[in-house]
Amino acid sequence: MSRVVKPEPIRKNYLLASLEGDEFERVLNIVEPVEFKLGDVLYESGDKLQYAYFPTTAIVSLLYLMENGNTAEIGIVGNDGILGVNLFLGGDSTTSRAIIQSAGKMCRMKAEDLIIEFSRGERFQNLLLRYTQALLTQISQTAVCNRLHAVEEQLCRWLLLSHDRLDSDKLVMTHDLISNMLGVRREGITLAAQKLATKKLIKNTRGTIEVLDRRGLEAAACECYQIVNSEYNRLLGRGISRTFA
Repeated sequence: MSRVVKPEPIRKNYLLASLEGDEFERVLNIVEPVEFKLGDVLYESGDKLQYAYFPTTAIVSLLYLMENGNTAEIGIVGNDGILGVNLFLGGDSTTSRAIIQSAGKMCRMKAEDLIIEFSRGERFQNLLLRYTQALLTQISQTAVCNRLHAVEEQLCRWLLLSHDRLDSDKLVMTHDLISNMLGVRREGITLAAQKLATKKLIKNTRGTIEVLDRRGLEAAACECYQIVNSEYNRLLGRGISRTFA
């Protein structure tokens, strides 16, 4: 099979970049580059998963959709991970919606190819299992944060997680979209963003939030962000946070 993507884009995803030798070459030949716009939906709850996605520059939000139409974010996946963990855990569908939170590129792999490569039991399998444990920590901590912490703290956590997975200090995101992600009223997000802007931690303009003071934002966040980041560091051998890069 001829290559459909060059090595450079693959190396922008941490999991794929961690592969070596023949394993890297095999994966290189079974992925293809894809690109998505802000708001694109990768899959809906209950959809049969045809592909796994490895983000390189895009960020994806995992949302849980209630019967009344309300949504709440349960996790963020960027260049640190994979979308489609259900496939190698024994299922072929998911209970969450995956929506593009930040436009960008990914490497896509067919579901059957993912399962074959995972079943080899090499480094690829180990990385995916470790990433899944880290993702479960993020999902669990998000649930705790959304229940116990103030909107301003939740927003700080969310901005830091997003910032870690971008090459830019600017996040193209409206308050409406953030409110849908966090499951809180838009007015609450606007007020929290204004407070952070007054402290000169962020610059808040229409449709864009720019991180001005990374360390200040970490100090203003609840403990949930550092718990998640430490677990990624422990399981994957690197800290995601730019502060510690």
